[in-house]
Amino acid sequence: MFKTVIWATDASDAAEAALPFAKELVQESGGKLVVVHCVEHLDVETRIESEVEALREEGIDAVFKLVSGSAGDPAHAIADLASAFEADVIVVGTRGYGPVVGVVVGSVTQQLLGLVPCPVLSVPPATRWLERTVRARAASVA
Repeated sequence: MFKTVIWATDASDAAEAALPFAKELVQESGGKLVVVHCVEHLDVETRIESEVEALREEGIDAVFKLVSGSAGDPAHAIADLASAFEADVIVVGTRGYGPVVGVVVGSVTQQLLGLVPCPVLSVPPATRWLERTVRARAASVA
């Protein structure tokens, strides 16, 4: 179903929590994972490049795209990339702001919902489901 999955990351803990969801969608469909990061800091870019290389070593067809949008507007840059790749879904992590704080300080996820024609899978921080899944997968590997 999802042949092209975008994982938008800023290398935060919230973004990292969304990666297992993106990986599972790609592994189930045999699709491509496009990892996107809006230009911020060189050390973050290097970290994400290493993560993409690890994904490739796991057999995931992953590419890294560094995009730049106008200052403070990563949602439009991510939306443009999703359109260029004809993405089937965008996976993002959230920081857990409530709806009022999200509106006041801005939320890339909220902006994406109004910009892109594909679904946006928003992964909240520290969900019980994710913790259960990670434990179950670790046990099956061990």
